[in-house]
Amino acid sequence: MKYFEEVANKLNELLEKNYDAEKGYKFAAEQVKNPQLQSFFNERAKERYDFGHELKSEIRNFGEAPDKGSSFAGDAHRAWMNLKTTFSSDKEEAVLEEAIRGEKASVEEYNEVLKDTNIPTSTETILRKQRDSITASLNKVESLENRADHRDDNKTW
Repeated sequence: MKYFEEVANKLNELLEKNYDAEKGYKFAAEQVKNPQLQSFFNERAKERYDFGHELKSEIRNFGEAPDKGSSFAGDAHRAWMNLKTTFSSDKEEAVLEEAIRGEKASVEEYNEVLKDTNIPTSTETILRKQRDSITASLNKVESLENRADHRDDNKTW
């Protein structure tokens, strides 16, 4: 397998994960009533959509074709999130917990690809920027979850 094909395959895996994250965030926005959380989740969905376009462009730069859809694992995760929120007394906290889990996995996946020291500089730059943005989102979600854990019923976000 040619090196560029290998890199494109890794990028396609990240692309698939971004499709999954975009759908997951859209689903999360539908599950919560808090307008701030809805906005946050919708912003993350849009961000992941944008990441997908950047990755598709980079994959094409390697002369390869981008993948078109989400993964079975992503579909299963959204089904689990639906089940969890259905039976949870605090839907917002359940959704935040799943968002944290997903973002941690995303950061690990990006770090794994970035371990390849032969990745072209342009690709590395894109991946680091995306990973850092996901890390910032993770920190924000953890902050929101901590606030949810410590809020009184009378307080808002």
